[in-house]
Amino acid sequence: MRSERMISRRTCLRGLGVALGLPLLERMGWADQPKGVAYKPPVRLGFMYMPHGVIMEQFWPSDPKSFLKSPPPILEPLRPVLDQCLLVKGISGVPISPMNGAPHALELSTWLTATLPDSKKRDVVNIAISADQIAANYVGAFTPLPSLELATMPQTHKENQEGLNEAYYSHCSFRGPTQPLPAEVNPKVVLKRLFQCREKSQAGNTTTAADALDRSMLDLVLGGARDLRGTLSYADQRKLDEYLDSVRSVERRIAAIQLRQVEAAKAAAGVRTTSRVFKDSAPIEVKMPEGDKRSEYMQVMCDLNVLAFQTDLTRVSTYIGSTPNGVSYPELGFPDQHHSCTHHNYESVKLNKVAKINTFNVSQFAYMVKKMQSLREGEGTLLDNCIMMWGSGLEDGNKHARSNLPFVIAGKGGGTLNTGRFLPDVKGNQGDLLGTLLTCAGIPLDRPIGIATKQLTEMIAS
Repeated sequence: MRSERMISRRTCLRGLGVALGLPLLERMGWADQPKGVAYKPPVRLGFMYMPHGVIMEQFWPSDPKSFLKSPPPILEPLRPVLDQCLLVKGISGVPISPMNGAPHALELSTWLTATLPDSKKRDVVNIAISADQIAANYVGAFTPLPSLELATMPQTHKENQEGLNEAYYSHCSFRGPTQPLPAEVNPKVVLKRLFQCREKSQAGNTTTAADALDRSMLDLVLGGARDLRGTLSYADQRKLDEYLDSVRSVERRIAAIQLRQVEAAKAAAGVRTTSRVFKDSAPIEVKMPEGDKRSEYMQVMCDLNVLAFQTDLTRVSTYIGSTPNGVSYPELGFPDQHHSCTHHNYESVKLNKVAKINTFNVSQFAYMVKKMQSLREGEGTLLDNCIMMWGSGLEDGNKHARSNLPFVIAGKGGGTLNTGRFLPDVKGNQGDLLGTLLTCAGIPLDRPIGIATKQLTEMIAS
């Protein structure tokens, strides 16, 4: 007997998704600009992570009106560029029940997914595609590298928390629910990879008839996912989402191939393809660190991130600036590990050490943001065309609290974000923030990111 919940063959033939091609091309400025309209550089998305939260009293401004001139101690390194930043207070993390015994395994893995891992399959990775990879599926086809994943420490830490797979402990990027993406920790390898991609990109690309897949076929396959998704079980929804993500990636690549063919044809005919009449800054020089200071190491990784964005080798990046355990900062004058210091029980000595570690990590983010602001691009700066998110997956490492996560957003996102503000009472969650940032970057979303329920409109420029 056929169930009413069964999917008929006719439904499958009608298609399982939504085609989302042309609006994004115009939004991101990849297509020809109309005559008289200024060239609009693409928006880049970057995410930089620090574990264990912050000392809240030294992080959040006490006055939304004066924080630009008198920032709290931990944000002092950002003072020169605070007018280019947006402070968002009131963002809650993913509730981790029934896995309350795994705060550190979940603080990083939920940071860009806004999703709790499958509690019934704890020993294997089964979570959700991360926000950076949602973006990469849309914009990655237009650059040699779809995304860039960086880390300061090797992703090898093992700790049995609630029986969760070790990948949850040290990964924030997931290509799909079951596919954690490794991050590169060797700056020399990253630099080599970037230059190889640049040389390949400058050499041009050839296409074959097989590349020019029938776009109408994709449009047919991607026909009615929203209605269909509402009739499926949770497990089938996840399977459908993973399938659609892969189809969208193919769709983006086809659009990129078509665009490159059009651009090549115009170039051969001597037709100018953009109205750019300004001069961008030259690509920055990246020097490998010679010492063993963590600040030098982190700054060269930040330089590599800037170079990748500046040369349009990628438009999406993540940088795990530190891992949840085994990390110390000798150059700050003490050997204590970050994790042990966070369990300070309000002892002043440990509190001060955590505050110094927080300030150190914000300093590295500030280094990258200031460099982006110094580089001219289009009619503004590289930073004007970026959205850089710095934050942590815990509010307070002492209590493992998650109700008020620390976030700093830098960059105007091509004019979509209203910066220079402190929003002290935002009512939203991690998924809401991620979804809002992707929308500001021109990434259309056909479903919420994790626990998201809305857009944080107070962040968006009017």
